[in-house]
Amino acid sequence: MTPTTGASATSSPPEPAGRPPERPDRPDRAVWTRVDGIGDAPLDLMAARIGSMHYAPHAHEEFAIGVCTAGAEVIDYRGERHRVGPGGVVMLEPGEPHTGGPADETGFSYRVLYPPPGLFEGAALPHFREPIVADARLARDLWTAHRALSAAPGTVEPLEGESMLLGVLGGLVRRHAERPLLTGPRDGAAGDTAAARIARTVTERLADELTAPPTLAEMAADLGLSRYRLLRGFRQVMGMPPYAWLAQHRVARARPLLEAGHRPAEVAAMVGFADQAHLNRWFRRVLGITPGAYRNSVQDSVRLPRRH
Repeated sequence: MTPTTGASATSSPPEPAGRPPERPDRPDRAVWTRVDGIGDAPLDLMAARIGSMHYAPHAHEEFAIGVCTAGAEVIDYRGERHRVGPGGVVMLEPGEPHTGGPADETGFSYRVLYPPPGLFEGAALPHFREPIVADARLARDLWTAHRALSAAPGTVEPLEGESMLLGVLGGLVRRHAERPLLTGPRDGAAGDTAAARIARTVTERLADELTAPPTLAEMAADLGLSRYRLLRGFRQVMGMPPYAWLAQHRVARARPLLEAGHRPAEVAAMVGFADQAHLNRWFRRVLGITPGAYRNSVQDSVRLPRRH
């Protein structure tokens, strides 16, 4: 990774009156919230305080739009390291591998929402060339919308919460989207078509053989490559080795099973983890929360009634 400078933001949105400031210097803690009734898919939100944990390399099927509320975070994304301070807005696209963690021993706090592609207007998805921006107005609006949407049912009227969210997404696109994202995540940020083919072939096979994945030797033989060449090409595009991609993909597949009410021990076997402890470890490394806490949060999701 190549360190970069100038990616941090220092303008922090004000805390609403009567609420204590969020502090990063506490143990790791993450609260996951699901909101139904906005668009055709549920919206997930998370608020977290991270003191020492570093997320494993992973990617989301949704956009990840967040704001740092205290302390400082470092994010490895698209081959560069970005530092995010209070008020910094983070915009990560679906399928883009990334990691994150505290920039120093004081830790950081942040709020993030995961809008599915269908929440954005139009058929073409927005593309954000700069993943970190300093935009005080956007940070404040994002913070306010996140608080409102994750509040207890009845605290905010459905129309108000939905309007806040779409206002944030609309402002985000108008001020910071460079061009439409027509084909999803880019194949091979380095422009290496051979590496892109390796990554595409390996991810498709691992996804198809989730519970009994092939060995590196088997996949390399099918591609007519050495294991070393396969590893180099895959890491060049995906930013992680195949086993790490497989683990985070298993976490993604575990989420709907947990949402359906399956117990974590059952889910671990269903997606190919060796046991529940293995699922717990990767689930927390990718999402910052345990499978059990995630299931409980989703089952207690905030529901905005649809209007017909």
